[in-house]
Amino acid sequence: MIGIISAMHDELAELLDILQDKKTIVLGNREYYTGNITNQKVVIVFSKWGKVAAAITTTQLISSFKPTKIIFSGVAGAINPTLNIGDIVYGTSLIQHDMDASPLFPKFEIPLLGKSTIQTVEDEKLFSCIEEFKEQYYEYVSPEEANEFGIKYPKIIKGIIASGDEFISDNIKQKQLQNDIPDLQCVEMEGAAVAQVCDEYKIPFHIIRIISDKADHSAHIDFPAFTKQIASKYAKGILENYCS
Repeated sequence: MIGIISAMHDELAELLDILQDKKTIVLGNREYYTGNITNQKVVIVFSKWGKVAAAITTTQLISSFKPTKIIFSGVAGAINPTLNIGDIVYGTSLIQHDMDASPLFPKFEIPLLGKSTIQTVEDEKLFSCIEEFKEQYYEYVSPEEANEFGIKYPKIIKGIIASGDEFISDNIKQKQLQNDIPDLQCVEMEGAAVAQVCDEYKIPFHIIRIISDKADHSAHIDFPAFTKQIASKYAKGILENYCS
């Protein structure tokens, strides 16, 4: 069984629509949807926002459903200036940008784990499905929808993703993150927490983030529209093929 997580319902709504033999199990104020996508058993859950919510959800998911791997899909704000709305970041490692136990530990290091970044597990099939989705982009997202959000032809970048319980929306904080983590691609609020739980439970973890804004003063404010019209279609296009 594969575990699939997002923070918000709309980020995976279209994938949930194609879930076969769907059953709903409520645990810890979360709804876990089990079933099949093509021939693959999956469990889909919406973690809610933030690192604590994500960690609770992931721990429950692992404990109750015993997934062989976990995939997180959702939106993020760009830090890499070459990233545009609609681009895809395939996470290679996760870091908590608000973790700072200095001077007891180096900045960003997770106390008692001895590491500041947690590596994801490379999955060639998943990355190939992302590339395939890019080639078939307008089979999933209409030109009108893409144009509404200024998306021309999305690119794919591998790299570091940072998580923190803070919505980054100003240039000063963005520049600080660029200086502190030079290879950082984007920021969000859940991935590093999921990665830490998976690391401690020895569960392979993968993360896909769709850029919804520039993480500065121009940050996109219509998240419901973007997640429903764009991000949800990315998740369906990538993960439906991955499960086939």
